[in-house]
Amino acid sequence: MIKPSEMTTLSQVLEKLRLKRQDNEFLLTENGFSVGNGKFYTPQELKVIRTFRFEGDSDPSDSSVLYLIEAKDGLIGYSIDSYGAFSNHDDVNYDEFIRKIPTEQRDEQLIF
Repeated sequence: MIKPSEMTTLSQVLEKLRLKRQDNEFLLTENGFSVGNGKFYTPQELKVIRTFRFEGDSDPSDSSVLYLIEAKDGLIGYSIDSYGAFSNHDDVNYDEFIRKIPTEQRDEQLIF
């Protein structure tokens, strides 16, 4: 069982994903989200199963969100975005794409 204190930083969540071999980073392309395996996913083929938000103690530019995403073919991965004025995605397409993905917030114990 994972204790909440074990998942307080972005690097801790990424390490848990790596250990479970779920550290596939979904990147937005002109054809949809891809993890570099030759497949492209539309929002309808994906589901956000958990969202983690992180805020820096003293620097608002440290604010980020990790979306844990599951594809219909069973692939689990993530997408990271800084939020607020410091978003690291230059185009509006990322925000539009991520909003179209259905959400099903799963309990951490079911994921990790």
